[in-house]
Amino acid sequence: MPDTQHSEPLDPFEERLTAGLHDAGNAFETDRAALATAGALKGRRRLLRRRNAAVMGGAAGIALVGVGGALLLPSGSPEVGGSAASAHAAATTAAPTPFSADAMLQTLERLLPHGNFKLSWPRNTNEGTSPYIHVVYDEGKGASAIDVSLGRVEPGSDEARQVTRCPGKALTHYDACGTSRLADGSVVMVLQGYEYPDRRVDTKLWTAELVTPQGQHVSINEWNAAAEKDSPVTRPQPPLSSAQLKNIAAASPWRDLIDAMPADPKSPTTPSSSSAGDTAAPLSVTSTLRSLLPKGLTVSEASDTDDAGFGYVVVDDGKGKTLVQVNVQADMSDVEGQLFGSDAEVLADGTKVAEHQGPGEKGGSGVVMWTVDTIRTDGQRVVISAFNSGAQDTPATRTTPALTMNQLRTIALSPNWL
Repeated sequence: MPDTQHSEPLDPFEERLTAGLHDAGNAFETDRAALATAGALKGRRRLLRRRNAAVMGGAAGIALVGVGGALLLPSGSPEVGGSAASAHAAATTAAPTPFSADAMLQTLERLLPHGNFKLSWPRNTNEGTSPYIHVVYDEGKGASAIDVSLGRVEPGSDEARQVTRCPGKALTHYDACGTSRLADGSVVMVLQGYEYPDRRVDTKLWTAELVTPQGQHVSINEWNAAAEKDSPVTRPQPPLSSAQLKNIAAASPWRDLIDAMPADPKSPTTPSSSSAGDTAAPLSVTSTLRSLLPKGLTVSEASDTDDAGFGYVVVDDGKGKTLVQVNVQADMSDVEGQLFGSDAEVLADGTKVAEHQGPGEKGGSGVVMWTVDTIRTDGQRVVISAFNSGAQDTPATRTTPALTMNQLRTIALSPNWL
């Protein structure tokens, strides 16, 4: 999709989680909630970053297919053509490639139920490492935006696991989500959710994410509108059922296209420390957070323990749910001045502490957000937030969070994070 549809700065798909968290820290003053949820939402952020990078890199010099099969050249002048498929073929006649955006489009057209393609933004495999196509599809029941993006992830990595894992409902609201393993060992996640987490409009976003044992990654998204944002809802549901999404994502032609993609020069040439048997186990933020909770709290939901750098729990003291979330970031000294002003408290050991109390930022009625932010002299930052609701975008369940500011402070300053 065009870059103008995303207001926040997005990093390339290939950047690892540590870089993403560090960038989130740079933007902390403008969006504290975005920082706190960055870890849990990184799977979807990766998809959005990759989609933006693909369009920015390839859309300027390739033809677009217009409504009714008319071919729109980069200048914007239409040429009347026949069917959408023939127009796509004509667009790539001058410079055919073994696996082009046209091949991706034709593959999608073969896999979808019969219908009309009204618009597409393709990126060829020879134009970058993240092929991507976007179409407006109508099988007679209303226009729907559908996109497909292809990529690679390191087999067995945290990234491979995260992209196919259903997100926690405390941070991402959806109607249904399921993960299954196919006969060939591929893992596919199908999520039926919404474009806007606060559901301020009824635009639905349904997604299939598939990762093969070889690290091939297929991502398919569909909406019940002709565009993902700022477009009227055209139908009650997106056109493909969860079973259809799963089957299309698992189709073998996508894997052939991925195999034809050029190697990513930014990919590591050696296995990551987690796969190489590093003797130092990564910090389990969720487990540490749970161990530091005050007594008398019941945990009803928690993030996965292998989410590096981020963790959350939903607790209840008998008076209503509270979401508590923590980010742990290393090497943040370079942005310390931006995050901690001159009025920040400085402890005897040099640790800086900043406390904030204010309204929530995700639309939940009556939600408040209490935050304790700390940075040690070695640059390690621990920031913890608590809400008076089980999720940021649902109404408050109590007047104040279940944890006091002093309790949040004790958790953030615990030596256990070291």
